[in-house]
Amino acid sequence: MTLSAPPASKRTLWLALWIFPVFFGVFGVVFVLLLQVIPPPRPDVGFEYMTHYFETHRSTILIGLGLLCLVFGGHAVANGFVTYHMKRMSSGSTFAYVYMGGLAVGTLPGMLLVAVCWGTAALRPEREPRIIGLLYDLGMLSFNGSLGCFATAYLAFAIAILVDKSDIFPKWLAYLTIWQIVTEVIATQMWQQTSGPFAWNGSIAFWLAVIVFGVWLNCQFLMLKKATEEQPAGSRPHD
Repeated sequence: MTLSAPPASKRTLWLALWIFPVFFGVFGVVFVLLLQVIPPPRPDVGFEYMTHYFETHRSTILIGLGLLCLVFGGHAVANGFVTYHMKRMSSGSTFAYVYMGGLAVGTLPGMLLVAVCWGTAALRPEREPRIIGLLYDLGMLSFNGSLGCFATAYLAFAIAILVDKSDIFPKWLAYLTIWQIVTEVIATQMWQQTSGPFAWNGSIAFWLAVIVFGVWLNCQFLMLKKATEEQPAGSRPHD
């Protein structure tokens, strides 16, 4: 006999929902104010600039790395909450698991690796400049260039919404998600360019993606809130 999971209480769902904006708020503080990955530093610089960069921002980078290590698990809660509501869709659980798996894999290079690389460089800035340069490039390319996993997750999310008959999320959110995929494809050019709009700090490869992501993330949160409010008491997602 197959046992079904008990229905989640509304208290649990609301707790998970509000972890979502708290985590991404802390994420913004870490990456903008502490790690100073956003706005991204220039890729077309020499080893002297890179070494000076880590010497100048050593304290904030190390604090940011420590804080990120403490709150990193919040990303699992946020993605798990989206997965929970995706499993409520009539489109089935497969897309939900693809979304969860894609973001779980993509988050490691896209969020944690850049912090570890920069923390390693900042910890001992007296290292050979070429090693500092390697950590500088590896961190930024992993942060901005881990594209495939995110694109796959966004595609699964969009398709799940479009084929869903339960109207858990509105169809326009799927079309907005497709723009997320477009920005991921455009950003592949940062592997070829070290200056201009398609570099890792460029107006198209980076800033366009940031704007689309910011709009999409806020819309996703609002629709998650609406889905949680409208979920019937005692209901459970599909297995």
